[in-house]
Amino acid sequence: MYKKPVSVLVVIHTAALEVLLLERASHAGFWQSVTGSQENDETPIETAQREVAEETGIAAPPEAFRDWRITNTFEILAAWRHRYAPGVTRNTERVFSLELPQAQAIRLAPDEHLAYLWLPWREAAAKCFSWSNRDAILMLPEKSLAW
Repeated sequence: MYKKPVSVLVVIHTAALEVLLLERASHAGFWQSVTGSQENDETPIETAQREVAEETGIAAPPEAFRDWRITNTFEILAAWRHRYAPGVTRNTERVFSLELPQAQAIRLAPDEHLAYLWLPWREAAAKCFSWSNRDAILMLPEKSLAW
């Protein structure tokens, strides 16, 4: 079964703008926020909720997520194209955030991630391999003030 080229990016952070990053198991040294593809007939918020629970162990209700109403479209890295139907080269990603009261221990999905870090937002942005993830983290101070 091929992955849908429609995904979510969830920037998990504290009120002090510490950002959670996860290191990919399949690509050591690649750090990112929670990401994942839509499954079946999920809505974007349902995908965000499921991916956060699967990748971190955090069970947050839908109303805890903030939908930034930002969509990024980008080229799927060649190393990951085999997961998609032949000829699919671009992915559309919807951006969300989830604020937690404080940094907390995370339950990693060992098949997906090797480690996690809580970093100040600027450091987190600099560590991300993905431009869309970096840009979302750099918008975090502005977005946090908007709510």
